[in-house]
Amino acid sequence: MFAHVLMYTTAVCPYCSMAERLLKAKGVTEIEKIRVDLDPTLREAMMQKTGRRTVPQIYIGETHVGGFDDLSALDHAGKLEALLKAA
Repeated sequence: MFAHVLMYTTAVCPYCSMAERLLKAKGVTEIEKIRVDLDPTLREAMMQKTGRRTVPQIYIGETHVGGFDDLSALDHAGKLEALLKAA
């Protein structure tokens, strides 16, 4: 059982795709995606919540991981799996 994963994303976002591939490689089967390119109010809400403008913005459970580089750094540090399994 994995923690809930939420990702703010857009239709054309290579970093979003890389983040999704990394999460799936770790066994995550469900990622809730919020498309901020479809509704400007969703992007505004993302910016208020995360303090960042870029996508992806990833939450694992209640933890704001950040973008793909942050997710990848967590993985390289050996901390991503523990966060995913902290559900």
